Amino acid sequence: MARFDTAFDATGIDPTTGYDVIPAGKYRAQIVESEMRVTRNGMGQFLWLMLEIIEGQYQGRKLFDQLNLVNSNPQTVEIAQRTLSAICHATGKLQVNDSTDLHLVPLTIQVAVKPPKDGYSEKNSIRYLVPDKTAPAPARQPAPPATQASPAAAPWNRNS
Repeated sequence: MARFDTAFDATGIDPTTGYDVIPAGKYRAQIVESEMRVTRNGMGQFLWLMLEIIEGQYQGRKLFDQLNLVNSNPQTVEIAQRTLSAICHATGKLQVNDSTDLHLVPLTIQVAVKPPKDGYSEKNSIRYLVPDKTAPAPARQPAPPATQASPAAAPWNRNS
């Protein structure tokens, strides 16, 4: 039993409702919380991320992701490290000492909707979009035609 110091009055507070998935698409977001958590089986750890949409119709909505950085399966760890690298590239912070270094830095994400599976309802998945550094540089304007230099005047000769 938990006794409150003062009576809690829920009449003036909207109740929490479940989140519906947001439609698939590109969104501007930022990481607002992160922490390392232990996996259910206690044998690994994952980086838990809370992202917040920062623009558009879904501004303020939260999305969650987890990266299995400590796992007995090397492929799982590689996928998590590649995802973390994508986050670093998307934020422009290529060397980080703490996940909080990635907080509150706008980035673009691609949200997909995964269909229901194993008794769970549909859910969102996130891909972090890395700015394209390999795009061709804009075409440069052609240089104006070189002007023909006038022939150099003959040196002045005092004897002439």
